[in-house]
Amino acid sequence: MSKNSVIGEIAMELRRLQRSFDAFDEAAAARLGLNRTDLRCLDVVLAGGPLPAGRLSVALKLSPAATTTVIDRLERAGMVSRAPDPGNRRRVLVAATDAARSAETEIFVPVGRAGAQALQKYGPDELAVVLDFLRTAREVQEEQAVRVRTSS
Repeated sequence: MSKNSVIGEIAMELRRLQRSFDAFDEAAAARLGLNRTDLRCLDVVLAGGPLPAGRLSVALKLSPAATTTVIDRLERAGMVSRAPDPGNRRRVLVAATDAARSAETEIFVPVGRAGAQALQKYGPDELAVVLDFLRTAREVQEEQAVRVRTSS
């Protein structure tokens, strides 16, 4: 198989991988009674919370008003709570609730475990190549997102 042929196969597998991520996110959102934007916000809060709403706006690339709407929906769903920031009384922090942590344990932790188990078949040098590839692929995608957003 030629190098260009392998690159083509990798490109097709990446498309399939993206669709599999989309399908999983859609299933997780439906299971939790959320929409995809709400799920993205919940992921950010679970990974790095508690966070101020402004930081969520930046992470989600949403306006402050849209971010407030997302937080309101997640709060009604019992997934996040708001609390005053002890370091800045004008700011509110958004934190994951116990229900969100339970959902994380039930839905998302098994994916991480399955992925880690699947990677056990690779040696350290192979894993270094996989890691490098993933970082490169992410960088390419981020650059291309900027290109699409800024082109007219």
